[in-house]
Amino acid sequence: MAKEKDPRLARAGVSGFNKPKRTPSHPTKSHIVVAKEGDRVKTIRFGQQGVKTNQTAGQRKAFKSRHAKNISKGKMSAAYWANKVKWSPSKTKSPSTKWKKGS
Repeated sequence: MAKEKDPRLARAGVSGFNKPKRTPSHPTKSHIVVAKEGDRVKTIRFGQQGVKTNQTAGQRKAFKSRHAKNISKGKMSAAYWANKVKWSPSKTKSPSTKWKKGS
């Protein structure tokens, strides 16, 4: 017997558990993920819509230090997914560590 697909996956429009997706039409949040850890399942929206993130290494360092406690909570926290999707080193635009407000 084939396993039934979780209705939360279809409602969120994602291909599977722990697979984040952009949500350009959402008014406030930029991404969605249906997180699964063990038998716990939770739909998480994260990231501010229309904001430039991860422009410099300094910004990334500031985000990680500011949210370290929440990132460490694991897959069931929005900060974990924002860190993984929006703040990964490969997505950094500029190698400069100097960060200026408004840039």
